[in-house]
Amino acid sequence: MLVFTRKLDQAIVVGDGVEIRIMRIGRDSVRIGVTAAPEVPVHRLEIYEEIRVANALAVAAPGQAHELVSRLQTQRTALTPPHED
Repeated sequence: MLVFTRKLDQAIVVGDGVEIRIMRIGRDSVRIGVTAAPEVPVHRLEIYEEIRVANALAVAAPGQAHELVSRLQTQRTALTPPHED
């Protein structure tokens, strides 16, 4: 693990174009700002872990995806007005 010491309004750059800046230093926390391109996902660790687990579960249960697609197609058919010829 690389450990940095930064002061208020100082930044760290990761790769090309990801900037992590110290916005506020409080008694029990630090506010950090992240600037990145829109296509670069940026998540808090706990959210990233939830996404990772959800993705793993989705891959592990492919039958459920087929069932979901069928339900969505049925709903779409029910909501679509009949065509007049």
